[in-house]
Amino acid sequence: MGGPAMPRPRPRASCPYRCGAPSGVWDASEYEKLPEYDRALQDQPMAVFYCHPGDGAVCSGWLGHRDPSDLLGVRLGLIEGSLDPACLDYRTEVTLFGSGAEAAGTSATRARTPARPSTS
Repeated sequence: MGGPAMPRPRPRASCPYRCGAPSGVWDASEYEKLPEYDRALQDQPMAVFYCHPGDGAVCSGWLGHRDPSDLLGVRLGLIEGSLDPACLDYRTEVTLFGSGAEAAGTSATRARTPARPSTS
């Protein structure tokens, strides 16, 4: 992906911030990261939350679940030029959880768990 990162037009069907995302998509450790972005601005991770498939797109659910200007990663990404300024105005009509904690709490029951080896 060339140039500053952009979000998709809407969150992917498997986005952890998306209400109704399918079960068993992500490992529990992925959901544990989400509440960190609910902290006060100065205590949030200093990184952009990219889309899980790793294609360089900004996570649309992360941007859309709250005002993007309240996310430290967005502010820093704009300053360093790694994010397109359009990220600041991102909105979606897709229903998202209102916080990372809400997404993680709901999704924890949906998290993928490793298969246990057979004892037979």
